[in-house]
Amino acid sequence: MILPRFYPIFDSADWIARALPLGVKLVQLRVKDRDPTDDIRRARDLCRAAGAILVVNDHWQQALDLGCDWVHLGQEDLDIADLDAIRAGGLRLGLSTHDEAELDRALACRPDYIALGPVWPTILKKMKWERQGTEKLTEWKAKIGDIALIAIGGLTPDRAREAFAAGADVVSAVTDITLNPDPEARMREWLMV
Repeated sequence: MILPRFYPIFDSADWIARALPLGVKLVQLRVKDRDPTDDIRRARDLCRAAGAILVVNDHWQQALDLGCDWVHLGQEDLDIADLDAIRAGGLRLGLSTHDEAELDRALACRPDYIALGPVWPTILKKMKWERQGTEKLTEWKAKIGDIALIAIGGLTPDRAREAFAAGADVVSAVTDITLNPDPEARMREWLMV
C-alpha cells in the first residue's frame, strides 16, 4: 500500500475537521489527556466522508470497537497491546522506532509502516533520543525495504524535502502546524512538498 506523503498528527477531531477540507488524506489522532472515544468516532466519520486514512494513536481497543482501519503504537504500547486481536480485527499497524533494538522488535510485529524519530530535535515531548538525522532514515529504509518509512520529529516543509531525499516515504508534523499562526496556510504548504 502506498500512503499519502504528508501525515499530520492532531490531538482532537476538531483539528482533523480543519485539515481534511485542505486535501489531507492521512492523519493521526493522538489523544493523551482524556477519554478518546468521542474524538475517535468523530474523526473516523470525518475521514471516511473525505476519503482519508485515520490512524488512531495508542487506543487500539477503541479503534477496534469503533471499526477504525489503522492504529499506531509506541514501543511502550507494544508491551500491553494485543497484537493478535489487532490483526484479527483487520487493523493496519504503524509502529514507532528510535534505535536498532526497537526496529528489530517492530519488524517482528510485521507493521504496515515504521516511524523513525526524532529526525530533528522536537519540542512536542521530552525524549531520551537525540536527533536521529537523515542518515538514519537512509539506513532504516535499506533495512525495512517495502515497508513505508515515516519521518517524524522537528520537520518543516524544507526538512521534509531532505527526509524524502534520504529515503522517507512519508513525513509527519505536529507543532509545525499546531503552533503556526496560520495552520491552514501551513498545511497547504506541506501538501505542496
